Amino acid sequence: MHTLAKFLARNKGFITFMLCMIMFRSAVADWNVVPTGSMQPTIKIGDRILVDKAAYDIRLPLTHISLLHLADPQRGDIVVLDSHAANERLVKRVIGLPGDEVAMRGNVLYINGHAASYANGSYGGIHDDLLNPAHYEIEHYGDMRHAIRLSVNWPSPASNFGPVKVPAGQYLLLGDDRDNSMDSRYFGFFPRGEIVGRSRYVAASLDPQHHYLPRNDRFGAALD
Repeated sequence: MHTLAKFLARNKGFITFMLCMIMFRSAVADWNVVPTGSMQPTIKIGDRILVDKAAYDIRLPLTHISLLHLADPQRGDIVVLDSHAANERLVKRVIGLPGDEVAMRGNVLYINGHAASYANGSYGGIHDDLLNPAHYEIEHYGDMRHAIRLSVNWPSPASNFGPVKVPAGQYLLLGDDRDNSMDSRYFGFFPRGEIVGRSRYVAASLDPQHHYLPRNDRFGAALD
């Protein structure tokens, strides 16, 4: 016990700093590694995204307990959540809000009976395109506008679903890589309390296909 007390006394500054960092990353801001391609082309494999954990709530550090409600996720937000259904942390886009009716027909999105509009897009540097060619569209609905990736040869059976109505207190989330994303089409709706933050920027990016060299053009890149 005496040895422990001496250790704590000698290192109290470092220990205090580490505790503050843990609290900060838990409740205010953090970064998250994206190891999969479910949000391509918006988020590339190897991106480290900034997570604003105070975007919607001020939470008790190291818990999901909300101390102060600030806002609710909006359609088009890229959110980070600790999903009980998926048993892992996910990064997805908010598509359906509580009360919305959402459907998809041949990868065309319908919200409350109205179809999203689409325009051709062009994106390079997506390694998955080598084995699984894809084309890109700009999906536009209301204030939501972002790119989606659609497989040419292996369309997902989930390219058709619904209509489903989003219950109160829950959200329908999809990945931007529509034919390569485990999202609400598989796990169902996600509770509001599982959403821990919003991401708008890439902090850094390492390319796993090129010996994890940094992608300089991705540093600080905005996520649409």
